[in-house]
Amino acid sequence: MEKFSYTPKGVCSRQFNFEIEDGVIKSFEAIGGCNGNLKGIGRLLVGRSVDEVIDTLQGVRCGSKPTSCPDQISKALKEYRG
Repeated sequence: MEKFSYTPKGVCSRQFNFEIEDGVIKSFEAIGGCNGNLKGIGRLLVGRSVDEVIDTLQGVRCGSKPTSCPDQISKALKEYRG
């Protein structure tokens, strides 16, 4: 199992921590941001493939911001994937 951390940009969250095994997300933790929403998103991520999560979350915006925590999660996973 690999651990991966990412510092999101343009959102309230300060850090995302993932555990990934064989391309599947095993755990997700967000530091900062909307606690309840990110805990809920984290539960939805567990057991899903990295590629599926990227496809689902990329491009989600938060109000007038050009990004959001879900979009930043997709960017994190793209960086992880290389």
